[in-house]
Amino acid sequence: MKKIYVGAAYYPEVWEPSEVDKDIERMQRAGVNCVRVGEFAWADMEPEEGVFTLGWLKDVVDKLYAAGIDVIMCTPSCTPPRWLFDKYPETRIVYGSKEQTEIFSRCHPCKSSPVMREKNRIITQKLGEAFGRHSAVIGWQIDNEVFPYGEGCYCPNCRAGFHAYLKEKYGTVGALNKAWGMARWSLTYRSFEEIVPPVHGRWEHPSLMTEWIRFHNKNIISYVNEQADILHRCSDAPVGTDMMATGLLPYYDTNEKLDVVQYNHYEPAAELPRTAFAYDFLRTVKDKPFWVTETQVGWNGSTFAEFGYRPEGACYANTWLPVAKGGEMVEYWLFRAHPNGHEIAHGALYNASGRAYRVTQEVVKAAKEFERCREFLVNSSVEAKIALHYSATTVLETQSAPLLKNFDYRRTLIDAFHTPLRRHNVDVIDTAHSLDGFDVLISPFLYTADEHGLPARVRAWVEQGGTWIVGPMTDIMTDCASKYKEAPHSFLEELAGVYELYDLPVGNDVYRAQWADGGEFGLSVCYAAYELRGAEALAVYANGEFKGLPAVTCNRVGKGRVIVLGSVPSPEALLRLIGKEAVADASDNVALVARSGAENGIIAVETEGKEGILTLHGMYTELLGKRACTGTVALKPYEVLVLKK
Repeated sequence: MKKIYVGAAYYPEVWEPSEVDKDIERMQRAGVNCVRVGEFAWADMEPEEGVFTLGWLKDVVDKLYAAGIDVIMCTPSCTPPRWLFDKYPETRIVYGSKEQTEIFSRCHPCKSSPVMREKNRIITQKLGEAFGRHSAVIGWQIDNEVFPYGEGCYCPNCRAGFHAYLKEKYGTVGALNKAWGMARWSLTYRSFEEIVPPVHGRWEHPSLMTEWIRFHNKNIISYVNEQADILHRCSDAPVGTDMMATGLLPYYDTNEKLDVVQYNHYEPAAELPRTAFAYDFLRTVKDKPFWVTETQVGWNGSTFAEFGYRPEGACYANTWLPVAKGGEMVEYWLFRAHPNGHEIAHGALYNASGRAYRVTQEVVKAAKEFERCREFLVNSSVEAKIALHYSATTVLETQSAPLLKNFDYRRTLIDAFHTPLRRHNVDVIDTAHSLDGFDVLISPFLYTADEHGLPARVRAWVEQGGTWIVGPMTDIMTDCASKYKEAPHSFLEELAGVYELYDLPVGNDVYRAQWADGGEFGLSVCYAAYELRGAEALAVYANGEFKGLPAVTCNRVGKGRVIVLGSVPSPEALLRLIGKEAVADASDNVALVARSGAENGIIAVETEGKEGILTLHGMYTELLGKRACTGTVALKPYEVLVLKK
């Protein structure tokens, strides 16, 4: 039977072999059944060019396997050794200032460098040959937190690659000039070679910034896929790459040729309720269980601790929540704190002298409970009838041209749309995802909606009975951060049966709306008012310059409906529009997940460190406390209930 993995990143290259033996004993006591190794150890794997010394790593993996601990083997391409950078300086990234990086920490390699690519392929091949069939290795991690860091790389290879990317996409420089509107300010390019990459700190063109990051994203994905191709030939274990919380590097594209979605996050305890959004998204990228490959145990840190210490119970709830939401692994960073270096102050399961922290016991507790509930967890899954769009294109565009001052796209989706649905199962999806199986689709701030065939797909889905709740500020941009010129939207007005009269991209929180059948609700962030052209008004503005004009409209399309939001509605108004029954009744501090399959039930997690209430309709068996539960049930701070129907 499958199991739930609990573990940590481990760096045996830092420790003497005798200390590794002691650490393995500590892992067993802590309930650790899986560790990640190798991600920063290239210098120990290949101390000289062409001289490979993997015996020390095999000894460690053999010992872990003998102790019943599985391994995720990592490729070390994030941290090439000094000899490589010194012999092949073209492998180092170049900043916008045209200064080539010195070797001072990590993430120095240029992902366009042919030499760097070749050296990555060689070390990956060696690891694949050595560990591809090792019984301990249950998965692979490529590189570490691949991402378009900072400004990107401005070396000649990257500049030439950027020009080639633009030429492939736009065909002619004239087509690019037209798409970007470069006649304004006489910025018209005469050739692709004239296009200078954007530099942070300058007032750059949004289309240029958007495409520059998009080029780097495509380069990163190619970089990852090269290694994945080698590992797939050497091993049957799933291959992934551990990704950061931001969606700036598109998850769907990055994971298309990979096998498992891996995710790193370091939110402080106060942000625990919001992490549920990420898990509802990760679950959909491959439609299979995801891995949390890094999260903090007690505190984050570099040369000083930060992000706050987790209060008692928070680490335990942080371990349970991703598993409740459909994950099958939680790995902490890190197992044993480094005795020196850049991250000397970072928290861990054990300190540098090998002594456990208080929070270590919370990991032990969760690991034991996962084993106790294993049958329920592996024989059930999370199924949702509600989907919420979270677009990688919009993440990129709102960085280049947010339109709203201080706008945080991800945070707005979480607080205004996902959080009100904390008592529902929700799939957070990108625009390429199928709409099959959903009853309700919510698409706020989807700046570019005309991609991946979404207009035709969403129309067909609505005609078959789906409810599309769309807006505000959806379908307002091309994929290169330009507004439409013929109308405010590319297709939304026709499908929704409305004509947009006014839009106000200013959030003042004074406007309110009134339902057609009476009663008011609050609006926020931005405002648009409509003329009805086939739709009906569900709510109108109750005050302000748009008073009496439609704020929320509904158009019947086939068997379904298109509901347009002119503003961000209150949580109560959003729930009214969705009209779906919750998993159960609970206080706002309790996250609920319905699990279904061969096993059925509910997992409840208190996420805010205070007492909570859950009201059940029917009889359940609580698997952790071995008790019958029905009616109103109290939850202690950070308590978890696993309720089998």
